[in-house]
Amino acid sequence: MENVEPTQLEEQGESKRNSGPLIIFIVTLVLVAVALWQFSTGKTDKHAMDTSELLKQPPVVEATQPMQAVADELSSEAPVSEVVEPIVAEAVIEQVIAVPLPPLDESDAWIQGKLPELTWRNELLSLLITEDIIRRFVVFTDNFSQGLLAYEHSPFIQPKVKFSVDEQSPNVDGQQNVWQWDGETSKRFDLYVDLLRSIDSTTLVKLYVDFKPLIDEAYSELGYEEDFTYTLQDAITRVLDMELPKSAMNVTRTSVMYKFDDPQLEALDDSDKLLLRIGKENLLIIKSVLLEVNEKLAK
Repeated sequence: MENVEPTQLEEQGESKRNSGPLIIFIVTLVLVAVALWQFSTGKTDKHAMDTSELLKQPPVVEATQPMQAVADELSSEAPVSEVVEPIVAEAVIEQVIAVPLPPLDESDAWIQGKLPELTWRNELLSLLITEDIIRRFVVFTDNFSQGLLAYEHSPFIQPKVKFSVDEQSPNVDGQQNVWQWDGETSKRFDLYVDLLRSIDSTTLVKLYVDFKPLIDEAYSELGYEEDFTYTLQDAITRVLDMELPKSAMNVTRTSVMYKFDDPQLEALDDSDKLLLRIGKENLLIIKSVLLEVNEKLAK
């Protein structure tokens, strides 16, 4: 046996005792890292396991030669008095409670019961057509987003006051059958704008989310598979992008119907021409309300 000085034996023993706590600390870090790795990989899955399932499945560690050597060395050490508890993150699960909905064909009465929550001007709810409410909303919005007007599917009753022009007034610049736009005729839309302005946007978006399954069902009846919210946002964007012309909106009549004398205005989509007829002040109010609604829909 090789001769070893007593001082060398004492140093080796001291070194071995000092390395024991360090090895315990390293192994503990490895075990915690493995546990956290398993938790994080499970969380990325769309259907993540909850905390109770995570506790039932201990981490699997492949035995390697370095790990086995560390375990052998630990077995020769004195028992450790402190036990390191594994840290388990609590999974926060947000429960979304679905609102019980009636069948689409039987939804009108149920929706009418919800509408008073939207506005403090309940007397203006009489402007709404209460027959086939969901389908009317879906069809009219889908057409409007494409620049079309489906009057037969309008969610609102038609204004009692019809569009008219004082044909007794002088023609514009001496042109035959060309009259200046009368802004007073836009006031026939004031009550509809008042109803929209009185609606609480937060409540409106919440009810839209509650109605969404019925809306999706009505939208799928039209042959669509995509989310109706995109169509709704397209319709809102069409209103927000609409600019009133700087020139006068003169009208003419060569038949029963009036039309814009300016060919560029007359060439606009039907939905855009409706926004022109609503009038500047009303359109600005509608834009401000829809802008707020669109921001909340985007969230």
